[in-house]
Amino acid sequence: MKRLRVTVRVDPDRAPPFFDLLANTPAIEEARVLEVNTTLDGVDNYLFSIDGDATVLAERAPEIEGLESVRLSESSRGRTYALVVARSLEMPMYDSILRASSRLELIVRTPIIYRDGEMYGSGVGDPQQIQAALEETSDVMEIRVDEIGEFRGELDDPVRALSDRQREALSVAFEMGYYERPRRATHEDIAAELDCAPATASGHLQKAEAKLVRAAMDDFGPTL
Repeated sequence: MKRLRVTVRVDPDRAPPFFDLLANTPAIEEARVLEVNTTLDGVDNYLFSIDGDATVLAERAPEIEGLESVRLSESSRGRTYALVVARSLEMPMYDSILRASSRLELIVRTPIIYRDGEMYGSGVGDPQQIQAALEETSDVMEIRVDEIGEFRGELDDPVRALSDRQREALSVAFEMGYYERPRRATHEDIAAELDCAPATASGHLQKAEAKLVRAAMDDFGPTL
């Protein structure tokens, strides 16, 4: 079973409106598809995280064929979540992605990332199915294979390798400013929030950071 990571480029002059909005709008620094739920009647639900001004997405949605609705969360630290309902098969390029994801022995994984005029994604599956999917979509977009190798489970998704307590420690540390410069929180502050000893809080952070760094330094670890 293979995994691969790809970069998708589309000529800005020919880019479908929704792709252009997410990837080329200056107000949107980055958009990520976090989850996708498809329905039997061809209307799909997408959960996006948007770094930047997400109101642009909501304002321009009525102009884009295939978009049914956009609902935005409250913004926090420059990030907004968007629930997007779309008739994907009516939207250029997205029908190709859905056809690829419907192949047997092939999984298109999230997140799918839009940034600086490009889209980044990854998949897991049978090499022949992966090749067929790439050939099928090559007429509507330029696809560059950045990495390919054996699927390695949790090493390919280090966030899932974190224990609940490690993830909680990272979340608390991030929210309290531990990773900012200068730091706005100490191990003691984090420990108080987690209701544990400072040494325990430090241990959770060190183990979590080690997993993330190990994956990032590996040849096939996440780089996005």
